Amino acid sequence: MIVIEDLRKAYGRTQALDGVSLEVGAGELFAYLGPNGAGKSTTIRILTGLTRLSSGRAWLGGADISADPIAAKRQCGVVMQHINLDGDLSVAENMDIHGRLFGMSAADRAERTAQLLDYVELSDRAKSLVNTLSGGMKRRVMIARALMHRPRILFLDEPTVGLDAEIRRRIWGLIKQIQSEGTTVFLTTHYIEEAEFLADRVAFLDQGRIRALDTPRALIAQVGKWAFDRLGPGGMVTEYFADRDAAQAAIAAVEDALTLRRVNLEDAFLTLTGKAVRP
Repeated sequence: MIVIEDLRKAYGRTQALDGVSLEVGAGELFAYLGPNGAGKSTTIRILTGLTRLSSGRAWLGGADISADPIAAKRQCGVVMQHINLDGDLSVAENMDIHGRLFGMSAADRAERTAQLLDYVELSDRAKSLVNTLSGGMKRRVMIARALMHRPRILFLDEPTVGLDAEIRRRIWGLIKQIQSEGTTVFLTTHYIEEAEFLADRVAFLDQGRIRALDTPRALIAQVGKWAFDRLGPGGMVTEYFADRDAAQAAIAAVEDALTLRRVNLEDAFLTLTGKAVRP
């Protein structure tokens, strides 16, 4: 559903993307992880027509984003990191304007708005001004708006940034529900546990290049199964082990009080890139 070949983007002397290639299958939930400045948002901006690529090629649902940008844009819905709703309009009016931009009829717009607001559990706020909504509600409206024209691909750029844990989990459920109905989802996030929970596959991006790409389970397996953290001379040190017995033997050999834990996707990212994902 998404094909990217040798994608490059330069801003002056800064190479934001340096030869990214990947494919995302129909109905897949693909997570794109990296520290600030890695090139995550630049990739989404290029794929959705907001920024021009320097070189390379990409297709959305078979449409070339450079040769046929209108057809490519019709394939996708986009939820950007920053709230970009019109706060002085109602929820329904924001939805209606989006439908107009995609040439939907008045009857279709009304029906789709009602359907989607019910889907994101905001039917009772259809006439509310966006400025009166909570942050979590605004995020749900943005997701509903992105789905208005029935896109085959949904781009989510940091969709839960700044939300509390309860609301984040609620949106996780909504994202999985969207995927279960056949939509391809391309997700960027700083919350690495979000990617571990949601994604079918994950790409680790650093300095404009993909450093690793696989399922969360396979990426974690490259590091180990068990770990413990301890304070060393240079700061926090994490040791990884292939099995629990080896980890417990290592713990018994040190005097510090240590807690054994399972290896997670953040461990894999730190090990494979040498960097942390930070908002």
